[in-house]
Amino acid sequence: MKILSAETFLEQDSHSQAFDQNNRLLDEKVLDIIQQVRQLGDKALFDYTEAFDGVKLSQLKVTAEEFSEAKELVDENFISSIREAKDNIEEFHRMQLEKSWFFHKDSGITLGQMVTPMARVGVYIPGGKAAYPSSVLMNVIPAKLAQVREIAIVTPPQKDGKVNPYVLVAAREVGINTIYKVGGAQAVAALAYGTETVEKVDKIVGPGNAYVARAKKWVFGDVAIDMIAGPSEICVAADDTAPPAYVAADLLSQAEHDERARTFLVTSSQALAENVKTELYRQLDSLERNEIMSKALQDYGNIIITRDEQETFDIVNKIAPEHLEVMMENASDKLPLIKNAGAIFLGRFSPEPLGDYFAGPNHTLPTSGTATFSSPLGVYDFIKKSSIIQYSKEALQEASDSIISLAKTEGLTAHANAIYQRRDEKNA
Repeated sequence: MKILSAETFLEQDSHSQAFDQNNRLLDEKVLDIIQQVRQLGDKALFDYTEAFDGVKLSQLKVTAEEFSEAKELVDENFISSIREAKDNIEEFHRMQLEKSWFFHKDSGITLGQMVTPMARVGVYIPGGKAAYPSSVLMNVIPAKLAQVREIAIVTPPQKDGKVNPYVLVAAREVGINTIYKVGGAQAVAALAYGTETVEKVDKIVGPGNAYVARAKKWVFGDVAIDMIAGPSEICVAADDTAPPAYVAADLLSQAEHDERARTFLVTSSQALAENVKTELYRQLDSLERNEIMSKALQDYGNIIITRDEQETFDIVNKIAPEHLEVMMENASDKLPLIKNAGAIFLGRFSPEPLGDYFAGPNHTLPTSGTATFSSPLGVYDFIKKSSIIQYSKEALQEASDSIISLAKTEGLTAHANAIYQRRDEKNA
């Protein structure tokens, strides 16, 4: 974990660590996988699952028997916890619901906006070595609230050819019956273009590895996607009131995701910086994924010393972190200083895992500095908006001269003609 001055940090490209600048070879592989899936359909999915996951499948779709078996394999505490989290997530995302609206002007003019849900959505859930039932809740619940008609999950199988039982139970708790045992770029391609078994979707959401992220990039335009996610990241903005043990624990909570996870502590307190660094390595020894965390801290960990609070938040806004914790006295008073962050956690008792699992806001968040222009996943990601325009004969007559003038200015005489045809009494 490096300790840097704010000036030194700003001299660096603060996002360069988040991106692999040489994606050429990865893209060649991903594009070949996409092409094979488009050409060979299910056969490609079976072949890639055997090659990449070491599993020879007899069918792609999870059966009713597998769903039933999964419920017997999980404990009641998990089911109780998942239901409590589900309630919180639904409560938060219900506030995001949008309605169609219309307004009426004089002379027979009606304008408005009609909100309609997408018809079919695909959700990618990482799998294989790890299980992410929380991602099932975070991606499916907003789509359900938006009233998406069909939602399908894709996820890599375990070595036994089955989907992790916790993922299956979480899926059933949110009303999902369609799950395909396929992961990687091939799963993204199947959702984007369809196969004999997998039906084409309108949008693909959910986190994944580098292959999944690049595949989403390449199918975008043929389908919609939520975002192109990079490695996870956390930034803690702290003053000398922050307990070093809390700060260190929260930095480690994200460092365990990936060797490329990015961790930042931004503070004007040199003493806090030194104490957190010591605490990081003390806690590290007792944690299971310490090799991953050590690598992440070594390569992508930064403690940045600032002159004052204003510079602290200037740095925070430059980073535009996925997760931002404000561990300062009167933390909520600092909100006006924050311009760029995916999710903001205020105070010492609002650790990042609270948002990952339980509080209610979505944990699918913009990474790699994209919080400067992107938002967390929400209900709004699963709806479309159509403009509504209705003019009466009289209202169109009144506006006709202006429309014709603008059309002629742009040299679009057929546009003007569409108005002339209606203004001509013979055609009225």
